Amino acid sequence: MTTHDATMRPEAADLTGLPRLTDLTELTALDGLVAHTTVQGIPVLHAPRPGDITAGLFFRVGRADETLATSGVTHLVEHLALHRLGMSDGHYNGATANTYTLFHVTGGEHEVVAYLNDVCAALRDLPLERLETEKEILRTEAAGRANGVNSQMPLWRYGAQGYGLSSYDELGTWGLTAEQVGDWAGTRFTRDNAVLWITGDRVPDGLDLTLPTGHRIPAPAASSALPVTPAYIRGDDGHVVFNSVLRRSTSAAVFADVLGRALFQDLRHEGGYSYTAEADYSPRDADFATLTAYADALPKKQAAVVGGFVDTLARLRAGRIEQAELDSARGKMLKRYDTPGLGAALLPSYALSLLLGHRILSPEQHMAELRAVTVADLREVAREAWDGGLLQVPTRGADWAGFAPAPQYSSSALTGTRHPSLEDDGVTLVIGAEGVSLLLPGGPVTVRYDACAAMTTRPDGSRVLTGLDGFRVAVEPTLFEGVTAERIAALDAAVPTAAVVPLPAREPEQIPQPRKRETTVPTGQGGDGRKAAFRRWPVGLVLMVALDVLFGLGLLFAVVRLSDETHPAWSILARAVLPAAVLIRYTLRAYRRAKLPRG
Repeated sequence: MTTHDATMRPEAADLTGLPRLTDLTELTALDGLVAHTTVQGIPVLHAPRPGDITAGLFFRVGRADETLATSGVTHLVEHLALHRLGMSDGHYNGATANTYTLFHVTGGEHEVVAYLNDVCAALRDLPLERLETEKEILRTEAAGRANGVNSQMPLWRYGAQGYGLSSYDELGTWGLTAEQVGDWAGTRFTRDNAVLWITGDRVPDGLDLTLPTGHRIPAPAASSALPVTPAYIRGDDGHVVFNSVLRRSTSAAVFADVLGRALFQDLRHEGGYSYTAEADYSPRDADFATLTAYADALPKKQAAVVGGFVDTLARLRAGRIEQAELDSARGKMLKRYDTPGLGAALLPSYALSLLLGHRILSPEQHMAELRAVTVADLREVAREAWDGGLLQVPTRGADWAGFAPAPQYSSSALTGTRHPSLEDDGVTLVIGAEGVSLLLPGGPVTVRYDACAAMTTRPDGSRVLTGLDGFRVAVEPTLFEGVTAERIAALDAAVPTAAVVPLPAREPEQIPQPRKRETTVPTGQGGDGRKAAFRRWPVGLVLMVALDVLFGLGLLFAVVRLSDETHPAWSILARAVLPAAVLIRYTLRAYRRAKLPRG
């Protein structure tokens, strides 16, 4: 399954001036709370907790490491590694997130040891004979998974790469080969790219965590598909979403709590506009985190929710934050350290920080930093959040609040062979030597071959190209004039092989067809029922032609009756030119729309 990091995250690990974690010797701040060792080259953190043992084996690889064409490969490895385990008395599962994969288990010592040993054995020798079956399982899983209210935000912020891939289907579940999946496991699921945590006062006996050697892979650098921020996009009715990327810091974590409380107070408690109004702070990598805020709304209240949402952000950005708001958020975070078995509770967070190369503080250091956060610190975070913000609104827009619309079109179009749409006179497909462009009334949408994240192919000739920036062009031969097999072959030759994802054939009724054009079927002409080779003129066009005729007759009558020395015929004709030209122009335009397509 694919999940997000829901573990306890002590954000004190964000203090500046602390050394980067390079090995376990730098965990001295945790001595007496969390013990550390290595097992067969894998760093292991452990701390005591009564009851069953829980363990988690992290690997520093996730969806953000993939490409759109291979997306799902990490998830496939996770499923294949768990296949042989079958039924067990222990509770176990796997999770694939943006920057990590986690195998976790809870049970007795024997169950935990057996699970970890079996996972590592499977990673050394994946059951690749089940590859096609697991692909189908993942596609079924995806089909039944509901999209979240902010599922499109990563796409708009990052494009079709890196952290933006969480917005896309796992295309790799169609075309990945056994060789690709095996290579991914052998180079990413290694002992040098792993961290293990276990609740217990010692490491259980009998562990066999043998894995190939490798190296620690840093989290991928973030891409950007937003030329300007703050920006906004249109989303589904009933939902307002805001996110921003912040430098990881204790003050940023406190600000997220303050923002969530402020939205709840303003939108639900006082305004009565929303039922849910909240904010979340989630680490993205070693240095940055994602701030996400959300509020729901009934259709009649959407405009009020958007306005109130923006007002709350603006208030915090302006520094109008009460000391009581800060004290409340700080007190909530300090209470986390009253947890019994604190060391065991912190294990997942510390292990993930070690995996990502983040900095770690002891509880005492973190609490000291929490107490040092000021209202001025929160104001600076609020300004940072606003400056990098992306707002999803269900209403007309947010230009009025200073948000720029996210790009709907590419900056330029390419040249090449032009293929008019068989459905819309205002749409043209261009297939060129450098890429493809779809020319729309509002602007072009372009995907360059050298920046193509993926191109799906169908046996019927359909090609769908997605650029790294997230723009997408569908080439459907049935919907555009002159898209021959030769043009498709030229396109195939230009797209890098690594970006090609073959999809299965479609049923005939699934292949799109242009909207049917009305034709007249003559009767009594040989009895063969063949359709006439002309377009029936619509009623509106007939009426327009009739008006043109009447106008012409009226004009002729006026010239004959009114022309004299004071009003010569040429003067009357000149005054009639403009309305006549307007009628003729619209008549010709209507005729062009009505005529049969060429060929």
